[in-house]
Parts: sequence; C-alpha cells; structure tokens
Amino acid sequence: QVQLVESGGGLVQAGGSLRLSCAASGRSFSSRAMAWFRQAPGKEREFVARINWSGGSTYYADSAKGRFTISREYSKNTVYLQMNSLKPEDTAVYYCAAGRSGSGGEWYEYDSWGQGTQVTVSS
Repeated sequence: QVQLVESGGGLVQAGGSLRLSCAASGRSFSSRAMAWFRQAPGKEREFVARINWSGGSTYYADSAKGRFTISREYSKNTVYLQMNSLKPEDTAVYYCAAGRSGSGGEWYEYDSWGQGTQVTVSS
C-alpha cells in the first residue's frame, strides 16, 4: 500500500477552477493506477478520473469529461486533478486512491485511500 495525502480543496464560485494534489509515499507509486473519487452529502462515493501507471492512459466519468484533467508527476510522487468550469454539483469531498495497474472506475479496485479534501462550489 501507499499513503496518500490530498490538498488543494476549498471554496470557489461556479465557473472557477481548483487544482487538487495527492502526495503519495512509498516506492510503489510509479507502478500504481491512481484515481480520484468524490462523495457528496447523502450520496455514494463516485468515480471521477483515473490515470494508469505510465500516465499514458486516462479515463473520466461523463461528469468530468472536458472539464477535469488528471495527471501525475513521478519526481514528486504526486497526482493532480485540475478542475475547470466548476459547478455547484461538483461540491463533494474528493478522495485520492491508489490501485493495481489495471484498476478502473470502481472503488473496490483501489486499496489505498487518502483522507479527502472538501471542494465547495457556490452558485
């Protein structure tokens, strides 16, 4: 497993942008698929975006396509989620997760989770 710490959440107006960061510790970062999930109050945790171990393949939920970009920086053991054109419905706690190289969009495919960072989008 890897240890994950998210940062970068906050309060932003609709239409604004935020960049979330997830710092990973552990030597296995470069071999893991990394993903972002989110959970709004009263709702189930949902998949947002995933990047594979090499950074060459990304996958997004429909709600994130065209607005969010996931990336990773190996030298810093960090994965990012750039969020643009934010909407009030993007309000949630955002979680970073690490899984095996073939992990996709299901939460149970990931075995390491961060503590989450709150994103609030005001209308």
